[in-house]
Amino acid sequence: MSSAGEAVAVRCAVWGSPVAHSLSPVLHAAAYDALGLAGWEYGRADVDEAGLPAALAALDGSWRGLSLTMPLKRAVIGLLDSVSPVAEAAGAVNTVLLCDGRRTGDNTDVPGITAAVRERVGDVRSAVVVGGGATAASSLLGLADVGCERVTLVVRDPARAERTVAVAAEHGGVEVAVASLADVSGLRETSADLLVGTVPGAAWTPDLLAATAHVPAVFEMVYDGWPTPLAAAAGTDRVLVSPLDLLVHQAVRQVQLMTGLPLEVVEPALAPMRDAGEVALRERPAG
Repeated sequence: MSSAGEAVAVRCAVWGSPVAHSLSPVLHAAAYDALGLAGWEYGRADVDEAGLPAALAALDGSWRGLSLTMPLKRAVIGLLDSVSPVAEAAGAVNTVLLCDGRRTGDNTDVPGITAAVRERVGDVRSAVVVGGGATAASSLLGLADVGCERVTLVVRDPARAERTVAVAAEHGGVEVAVASLADVSGLRETSADLLVGTVPGAAWTPDLLAATAHVPAVFEMVYDGWPTPLAAAAGTDRVLVSPLDLLVHQAVRQVQLMTGLPLEVVEPALAPMRDAGEVALRERPAG
């Protein structure tokens, strides 16, 4: 964003591992351009759980915010001075605000999920969510905000999904049934308005795709290897909420938090952010 030799006024970045596929630098740069934020830069760095404490400690006063992807959304919580109520409820932080030596955690995935579903689908009463990690937990809270009452959570290891189920019960008011990826035959009889994917494309076996093919709307949250098997299976006959829909809605809220500008000032940047993201996805090799 800044020209050669010009001092960088404010730094932000996305951290995770892997992180090379992240569209966040494209989206945030488009927002900075649209908002006329000269001197703001947004980069990326491959940071894993082991390296997170040292990476945070090395940040100087030019840093304003971080976007976090896996595997850092839960690992960062113990390294923060405070977290927002929504991040505490989800048990996941995807946004770290850096100001006056303090680290504050927030979660824009939850309102981003809500906004994306409202934009493409509308109200949802029941859903199937594949995956049991931090993104799935945020999904349950986001779905609760659009009226979802029942979720079937499909996971590889039901025992490891206990935290996600607790999030839904304690904060979202959503009734959750847990199913195993090892036996998806029962999903054929599961009534749902929306199918949510939070797992890598390799997890979508032919059996899983077939067992969920009756669900009329699909929300694919993974874009690495686009189009993913789930997105391809959605075809043109089902409503598709794309990962870009989520990314732009959650990113515009990150920009608002990191800049301190009112949301109504930042929201017009959503359209150029989406345009930039679509161009970046088209330029990638097919998944």
